[in-house]
Amino acid sequence: MGWNKEDAMNLIKETGIIPIIRVQNPDDAIMVADAFIEGGINIIEVTFSVPNAIEVVEELSNRLGDEVLIGTGTVMDGVTARRAILAGAEFIVSPIFSRDLIETARRYAKPCFPGALTPTEIVTAYEMGADAVKVFPAGNVGGAAYIKAVRAPISHIPLIPTGGVNLETAGPLLDAGAFALGVGSAITDKKAIAEEKWEIITENVREFLDVVKAHRGQSDARIL
Repeated sequence: MGWNKEDAMNLIKETGIIPIIRVQNPDDAIMVADAFIEGGINIIEVTFSVPNAIEVVEELSNRLGDEVLIGTGTVMDGVTARRAILAGAEFIVSPIFSRDLIETARRYAKPCFPGALTPTEIVTAYEMGADAVKVFPAGNVGGAAYIKAVRAPISHIPLIPTGGVNLETAGPLLDAGAFALGVGSAITDKKAIAEEKWEIITENVREFLDVVKAHRGQSDARIL
């Protein structure tokens, strides 16, 4: 059946984080996804840097798609976006933006979060049809102070800071008005993966969800 776009956006807003899988082994990607779910989250982003990413998305979508929102990241063009969507991806994330990328996602009625950094880039991506804008690399360039400053004149545009987001920066970024946070290595701990200590990743997810709860009121939980 697939996810309704509004439901997908509401889930991402309510959850507050998008955990990112970026590993070197497809089997590890499946194990990380299961560890995410064990931690209580039902959103997963599989990046195209994962070997055989399409097959990973397809497997996860077939197994979990009704309960878990599966998306793809590091999508660089419309052709790749289409491949991901046909494999079962329910949202598209990119470090860049292009009209082709955004229009492909819109054609299939899937949320699209292209990457941008400056106010001009953010507004341009949104005017092209982005559902939210991935502010990248947010944690390395200005952090929460930057997000707060950028949102002042363009508060109508949902922003998803990504890059350098950790347990220390997550709360301030949410307080600054982030729609959600893209979280990679702070959750998908490389050492834990190498040692197959999946419970560490599960605990990382729980800690981030606790941060979201601490910095979000119930009134914030739905899109108006």
